[in-house]
Amino acid sequence: MNVSILMSVFNSEKTVGKAIKSILNQTFKNYELLIMDDCSNDNSYNICKEFEDNERVKVFKNNSNIGLTKSLNILADQSNATYLARQDADDLSDLQRIEIQKTILEKNNYDIVTSRALTMDTKDLRPKFSHLIPKSLILKYKNPFIHGSLFIKRKVFYEIGGYDEDYRYAQDYKFFIDAKLKGYKIFTIKKPLYYLNVKNNISSNFYKEQKYYSKKASAYYMKNK
Repeated sequence: MNVSILMSVFNSEKTVGKAIKSILNQTFKNYELLIMDDCSNDNSYNICKEFEDNERVKVFKNNSNIGLTKSLNILADQSNATYLARQDADDLSDLQRIEIQKTILEKNNYDIVTSRALTMDTKDLRPKFSHLIPKSLILKYKNPFIHGSLFIKRKVFYEIGGYDEDYRYAQDYKFFIDAKLKGYKIFTIKKPLYYLNVKNNISSNFYKEQKYYSKKASAYYMKNK
């Protein structure tokens, strides 16, 4: 497989089926979808297993809830593909997303390609205006990239060091900081290719934890830039 798409799932029985289908319906076909159920206590795991009839889908299960950061690193280790991509269990991808990202990355020899996104409920564009500001400036205060839209060279993922397991939350913020500090070329597609659920998600359900780790990442960036 040329691309491995990584999805970690925890108690997402209401959304994970649609998220998986948005990947299975991609115009680009040379991929595998690696799913880790992070010890859900709802029906998420069983829903994911139903998709294993598709040869592209592989489902794993943690024995305990270890969090998104470690789960994604474990999934990355299962891949031998040239590229890694992300997909959250409560979001959706445009059906041309992987094809467009791969084409742009290869044509311009970028290391990482992300895209803008639309919120599912209000169709708000994210980022709206901040994408016009240099990322090196925005990174001082927040993550300017949509984590679920990540498309990256697998070798670059490991050169960065994968996700920092000291960050149970805001691991994406720290990851993009590490990528920027190491000088990798990151490009964000202006067209939204990703659809965000912004209600009852990790950021809203664990707001205090997210804020703590975001401040930690920001301080790290300011110290090392």
